[in-house]
Amino acid sequence: MRRGGQQRIPRPASFRPGGPPAWAALDPDKRRFTLAEIRDRLADLPPAVERGPNVAGSQAAAVLMPLYEEDGDTRIVLIKRPETMSSHRGEIAFPGGKFEPGVDSDLRVTALREAHEEVGLDPGAVEIVARLDGIGTVASRFTITPFVGFLAEPPVLTPSPGEVVRTLEVPLSDLLDPDAYREEHWGTDTADFDVHFYDLEDETVWGATARILTSFFSHLVEGR
Repeated sequence: MRRGGQQRIPRPASFRPGGPPAWAALDPDKRRFTLAEIRDRLADLPPAVERGPNVAGSQAAAVLMPLYEEDGDTRIVLIKRPETMSSHRGEIAFPGGKFEPGVDSDLRVTALREAHEEVGLDPGAVEIVARLDGIGTVASRFTITPFVGFLAEPPVLTPSPGEVVRTLEVPLSDLLDPDAYREEHWGTDTADFDVHFYDLEDETVWGATARILTSFFSHLVEGR
């Protein structure tokens, strides 16, 4: 089965294939996680730190990783950005956006507010269980702080038409399928870096969202 979507990926001609993920050898049953198991794994997560690239003039932003359990497998809520956006057009992302001074008391509030505005998640229904390492984006000049949020039950999502064209509720076991993941090494005049991809049935997750997922998954499967 062919995987992947029509996302625009500015792949340089000099790219090289990367290696397998940390979870490549896991048995299929080990790729399923309950929320309780995820909570246990996140309990020993090191304190979150900001990671580069820290682009001059970048704006603070936050995203929410909404997770809920169904049939013993945790699902994650993702959104697809419209083609009309000024940046990240057509990309698969987490609900989130930039920090608004005077509106948001902190980045946690930013993540919850944006998730409510974009897909209708009630902030009161989200239990924030972890703050992950921040990352920087070069093209859009954001420094993004991800928050992991647990939902007690499957959400009723109401996408905002101007910001979201599609919602996806993807089992983590699907994303942890080695056939869904690939890595590439990209080089520029100034740097070499790894780029991560998750090819779903009809969409491709890449960029900052895939970087956050890969870091999260690497910790989740450690020692499994």
